[in-house]
Amino acid sequence: MSRLRPLVPLIALFLLASPRLSAQAGPSLEQILGAPFPSELSAAPDGGKLAWVQNARGVRNIWVAEPPEYRGRQLTAYDKDDGQAVGGLEWTPDAKTLVYVRGGGPNGQGDIPNPTSDPAGAERAIWRVALDGGAPVKIGPGAGAVVSPKGDGFAFVRGGKIWWAPLDGSQEPQAWVQARGGAGSLRWSPDGTRLAFVSGRGDHSFIGVYDVAARTLRWIAPSVDQDQEPVWSPDGKRLAFARQPAHSGVTLFYAQRSGHPWSILVADVATGAAKTVWTAREGTGSAFFEMLADNQILWGAEDRLVFPWEGDGWVHLYSVPAGGGDATLLTPGAFEIENVLLTPDRREILFNSNQSDLDPADLDRRHLWRVPVAGGARPVPVTQGKGIEWLPAVTSDGKALAYVRAGAKRPAEVVIRQGEGPVRELVAGGVPADFPEAALVEPEGVIFDSADGMRIHGQLFVPRGLKPGERRPGLLFLHGGSHRQMLLGWHYNAYYNNAYAMNQYLASRGYVVLAVNYRAGTGYGMEFREALSQGAEGASEFYDVLGAGLYLRHRSDVDPGRIGLWGGSYGGFLTAMGLARASHLFQAGVDLHGVHDWNQGIQTFFPDYNPLAHPEQARLAFESSPLAWVDGWRSPVLVIHADDDRNVDFSQTVRLVEALRERKVEVEQLILPDDVHGFLTWSNWITAYRATAGFFDRKLGGH
Repeated sequence: MSRLRPLVPLIALFLLASPRLSAQAGPSLEQILGAPFPSELSAAPDGGKLAWVQNARGVRNIWVAEPPEYRGRQLTAYDKDDGQAVGGLEWTPDAKTLVYVRGGGPNGQGDIPNPTSDPAGAERAIWRVALDGGAPVKIGPGAGAVVSPKGDGFAFVRGGKIWWAPLDGSQEPQAWVQARGGAGSLRWSPDGTRLAFVSGRGDHSFIGVYDVAARTLRWIAPSVDQDQEPVWSPDGKRLAFARQPAHSGVTLFYAQRSGHPWSILVADVATGAAKTVWTAREGTGSAFFEMLADNQILWGAEDRLVFPWEGDGWVHLYSVPAGGGDATLLTPGAFEIENVLLTPDRREILFNSNQSDLDPADLDRRHLWRVPVAGGARPVPVTQGKGIEWLPAVTSDGKALAYVRAGAKRPAEVVIRQGEGPVRELVAGGVPADFPEAALVEPEGVIFDSADGMRIHGQLFVPRGLKPGERRPGLLFLHGGSHRQMLLGWHYNAYYNNAYAMNQYLASRGYVVLAVNYRAGTGYGMEFREALSQGAEGASEFYDVLGAGLYLRHRSDVDPGRIGLWGGSYGGFLTAMGLARASHLFQAGVDLHGVHDWNQGIQTFFPDYNPLAHPEQARLAFESSPLAWVDGWRSPVLVIHADDDRNVDFSQTVRLVEALRERKVEVEQLILPDDVHGFLTWSNWITAYRATAGFFDRKLGGH
């Protein structure tokens, strides 16, 4: 009967501070993790206005700033850490109203995230709010809203179908396109008479165009391939889109250095005829890898299409004539672009990257740059120094640039520069007064050898006040993804912003912490990201974990008998691999929602994957998993998992705990009912991280 008992929260155990640490002064976890995190910075199409979402200790609200003062003010008034996401900001053409979505998407059973276990349940709905005052108005269930250029209403997705609703709420939403497949990526024509979208149909997808007046639907050059990312020409007569060739094999969690080349097509919307205007070369760059942008193809001035491509082994920006021709490299060098924005006049691209011409350490930072759409000039730096900048937004009049910046010690803030004036915060005093900036450390960029000789980057957090000859416990942090990169400062991704805060907190408690940018991550080129034998085909990243552990062991300020490791998701997988294959090196670990059997992990994203149909692939995938090595596991572990996880199935942790119990391995657990993979409530982040620190204090002795 005991094996059928449900896993329950063991929170109280971890809320008790150890005697050793109660006497140690330092910033609290709540202080370090308490700064607001901005996202979805967006410029209005008119009036020079800006909007963004601010998450302050789990309370999510929309903020706006308007010329000429540009003083940020809170527009909505949500006041609870309820885990309900706010996003999908859409401006009306007159910039007087914002449309947004509140609530998360459904899981496979149709459940909306309800991380507080509210008995009334939760919903995902579309709302509108006026900038000149008044409470938000709920439109109804849905997501993916796009406001018509006419300003009379918006299209949105409900149940995979396309719906329409008037902005003034004068009538109930009506169904527009009830075609087969799941609709997404809705894009209005410039005049608002037609709506392009992607119809996902599993192993293929189509580009559809819906004519609003005629109520007709046309499919653009349908094929067996995956057609995606539609973008209209400025005159609304043509439509460009990306085509990725059909591929039935599993690519996620495997190295993919090449494939059937992807291409860009341009269609005449009136006839539906499409022409291929550019195709990637065979080999390097033939497989598509995306940038962070509203669309993967941007229609720039001089009738040029801008897109990401890694034809030279690095994710760069290129442009090509919409009529066809050779692609022009816009961002040459050994670095990768990430956030990308087309300026309002369509003549320039603003982007951030880890270009390291000015400082080699910038390979582990992000700065803003600009470059002409037509090429012919090297990118010009917009920001530089030891900070990290992302999410640029140019005001509609082109007179101001806003973006998010952070540093090694100072957390993320939305800032603005008007003309040639100084850069300043949009929210004065936005960082809490008790934020312990002075108590934090500046991580050091380090490079060390993996156990198989690969050079690996990391960020080292050395505690303040370390005395000569003193040895402290050491910890590895392993990010998730795996297509991620930890930086020399606060991160642009909310999940890793929290992880960076936690590494600072651990350092403040006396731990020497090394954040490991293991192979399969981004920032260091295609061959590093698509390292051979990674993930489900060999887990070669384990050699980086082993090399990082040996690096810590041989440091004069680390006690070699007190080394642990922690990480979430893919980082949880590597934490479990470290404990299963190297318990002699790692004395304790914290595994947050980790993958423990790759065959099951693949099925989460590819439900049709059948291990029995691919016995050799399935055998290798299991041998690349922690459960295959569990007999060697000796060190204690804390497992943390939310049971509505949509990225890593909760049963992965159930199976691991069962296997470790059978082998008498010490297991502690913290289970968070009804939350998802990236915890939605601030209180759950605090609970998980407090449990993590408490576990290491007890198992590694603390400071």
